[in-house]
Amino acid sequence: MIDTHELKKRDLYLNKIIAFQDTEPVKVVTGIRRCGKSSLLKLMTLHLKENGVTDNQILEMNFESHAYKNMNSDSFYEYVKQHIVPNKRMYLFFDEVQRVPDWEDAVNSFRVDFNCDIYVTGSNAYMLSSEYATYLSGRCVEIKMLPLSFSEFITFHNFEIREMKSALGGTRKQVFDKAGEHYELREVFDAYMRFGGMPGIADIGLDQEKALVLLEGIYSTIIMRDILERESRRGQKKITDPVLLKKIIMFLADNIGSNISVSSIGNTLVNEGLLENGKRKGTPSVHTVQAYVNALLESYFFYDIKRFDIKGKEYLRTLGKYYIVDIGLRNYLLGFRDRDSGHAIENIVYFELIRRGYDVSIGKVGNFEVDFIATKADNKLYVQVTESMTSEDVRSRELAPLKKISDNYEKIVLSLNTGIDSSYDGIKSINLIDWLISE
Repeated sequence: MIDTHELKKRDLYLNKIIAFQDTEPVKVVTGIRRCGKSSLLKLMTLHLKENGVTDNQILEMNFESHAYKNMNSDSFYEYVKQHIVPNKRMYLFFDEVQRVPDWEDAVNSFRVDFNCDIYVTGSNAYMLSSEYATYLSGRCVEIKMLPLSFSEFITFHNFEIREMKSALGGTRKQVFDKAGEHYELREVFDAYMRFGGMPGIADIGLDQEKALVLLEGIYSTIIMRDILERESRRGQKKITDPVLLKKIIMFLADNIGSNISVSSIGNTLVNEGLLENGKRKGTPSVHTVQAYVNALLESYFFYDIKRFDIKGKEYLRTLGKYYIVDIGLRNYLLGFRDRDSGHAIENIVYFELIRRGYDVSIGKVGNFEVDFIATKADNKLYVQVTESMTSEDVRSRELAPLKKISDNYEKIVLSLNTGIDSSYDGIKSINLIDWLISE
């Protein structure tokens, strides 16, 4: 259990969960392992205590603990029943609850039988898939959690941004650590690009060897507990080939932001001789590859993004793209390298848009592609991402798709080097790092 003095605020998520406090739905916090779900529950218990809830009104159970190893829904129900304080409202916190068989039966019974407010976490989307969602339909609200944003990374690593006077009379941002050392904002961003946003990195510091050990532990746990050990799903293929799984992970990690069809993955692995050291004979079927990819999506390791035809106003069945939940995990898998930093910053922008509450798709306009269409209620934002806007060729390439879109929603190009102009025919050119810390 994390010591409360080490807890750092994740206000984006804490405020969401507080907004649903004492409402009927079960609060379900989902996300990849070690992204901070347990800490969020702990932050919520602190919030309750600060607002007059007593210790005996709060019950916390972490099903990763050996203490609850052999629980089923019946023993789970009985355990909670014994801890209910009569005539008091109870606050029930269940971490990694999907490890209890038929957990949803017990949770539903708590709602019916006790005066309680329920919070659960899970590291696999299957717990909210069709069967469970139907079972708890209308009775649960999902809070989707991600690793640290760049802004959170700055806070977690005890950096502080200050506006400093520049020699030319304006201001520029600099970053200071607790010892008073100062860094350029770009240096801290480069550290984020290298180490990623897993909160545990902040506990060990920006040390590459220690970070790799931590990331290896996270990776192994996801593969073993959330994928290879997962129960055989009804109507789904069981994941039985660790070599094939690793190769698919490596392929997707290496091709973030690229157009990919599931049918091409197996063929590529075979054609490049990447499966020769495994036992598999021949090309894995599309059905098999799809099952493995689905398992990776369910464990929040990768996220997929669909293509949207802007003029036809419909989603297309053709190639989609995949992004990896944490750029540090990608560096652990592929090694630290700069050769495709364009796709890496695109990956960071995708998850920042998700954090900000947008639905995100790829835009197709004629033969052109827009990196992201970000939609939220009645608002829409078109986004292009590139490393630099200083070259005339790059400017033309990035602006062309946006110029083809005839509506009046905001259109922006995010880059690490914006060049001289801040706008092109109403299309804004914005510094990526400034945009990341702007909210």
